Amino acid sequence: MIVMKFGGSSVANAERIKHVASIIKAYKDKKPVVVLSAMGDTTDNLLDAADKAVAGTVDIAGVAKLHEDTAAELGIDIGTIKDLLDELKTLLTGISMLKEISRRSRDYLVSFGERMSVRMMAAYLQSENISAKFYDAWDIGFISDSNYMSAELLDEVWENIPQHLNSYKNGTDVAIPIVTGFIAKDKKGNITTLGRGGSDLTATMIGAAMNAEEVQTWKDVDGILTTDPRIVKEARTVPEVTYEEAQELAMFGSQVLHPRSMVPVRKSGTPVRVKNSYNIESNGTLIVETHSGKVPPVCAITSVKHVAIVDIVSNRMLGACGFLAHIFNNFLKWNISIDVIATSEVSVSCTVNGNENLDGLLEDLGKACDVSVRRNKAIVTVICDAAHSSAILASGFEALADEGINVQMISQGASKVNISVIVDDDESDRTVRVLHKAYFD
Repeated sequence: MIVMKFGGSSVANAERIKHVASIIKAYKDKKPVVVLSAMGDTTDNLLDAADKAVAGTVDIAGVAKLHEDTAAELGIDIGTIKDLLDELKTLLTGISMLKEISRRSRDYLVSFGERMSVRMMAAYLQSENISAKFYDAWDIGFISDSNYMSAELLDEVWENIPQHLNSYKNGTDVAIPIVTGFIAKDKKGNITTLGRGGSDLTATMIGAAMNAEEVQTWKDVDGILTTDPRIVKEARTVPEVTYEEAQELAMFGSQVLHPRSMVPVRKSGTPVRVKNSYNIESNGTLIVETHSGKVPPVCAITSVKHVAIVDIVSNRMLGACGFLAHIFNNFLKWNISIDVIATSEVSVSCTVNGNENLDGLLEDLGKACDVSVRRNKAIVTVICDAAHSSAILASGFEALADEGINVQMISQGASKVNISVIVDDDESDRTVRVLHKAYFD
């Protein structure tokens, strides 16, 4: 058994759905379980419809037209889709009467995208004489807590999923399961969403629970690349990375997999493969626990722009064991997440999202420390074997010095697989190009 996950762009229209169906058909002997996101921009369109409903207008024309036109082009019956569209209109009517939308109602609303997507795919596969059956995720045991918009799956999911899919795995049921990504239900039966990367998490959870051969996530590039090909056109495919390296890549800008999605497969040891839906013969990138061969000195380079550096200094806290506790408690109070940090006994420099409102944090920190903020910065992260950090830093800094690029902060993660440097926003892309040339050319 394998699990195949396709994102919204992969099922954005009838042509793409036909292409994905051809990929599923090519792998049907592997007993695939297919996880789908909503079609194209459907989730955004649903949220726009909610805004209009709050303002008093119920309008599902755009969402309905996309799915009705796609179904007509695919030549499939959309009775189940029409039922969902009627349900959606009823929900929006209720929102328009209340003039507000709760977090629970929002999750209910956006679930329609995935629910329509799997029904379209299952119907099209059946029209192509491929046995398939759609499932809303809760039909195969996806139960979560009630933290709407960012729910966490409950431990019982590990037992629920095999109970529903073992008959398919052992051959008793031959219909390919087409499962909604991103959504679940809580104990009360309310629909929840799994937050960012939710569809990736759905796929890896199924793969881990079913002890699948591998989880495949299908993109429009040949796996994980050494860097963003929009910045460095010579970027090449990385054949293999570890779970830890993949998580670090995702944390620092790579759009491959959400870090949360690595949790189930790390627990089970299930491999994850990133594949190219436009080049199905390519092996892509395999994500595993440990490298199968020699560990490469540098795996990949990624970057995040529009961050701010918060510099905190307090000589009054010299030798005080509560210095860091005081700082971090204030970040917690204002719900501001830290990305990269460098510290000494009396000073701390850390990066945060540049769009955060820092006024309250700075006021509170300023009562005990000298605080300043440097904006318009970028984090450039080298995913590497930090056991050789001296050599990696030496070659990288030499290349940056030759180009006159000034590094304003450096941090080596405790994971020992990343080294991050902070530069000005407008030097971010050039920094990536210089480092890529130094490490890979």
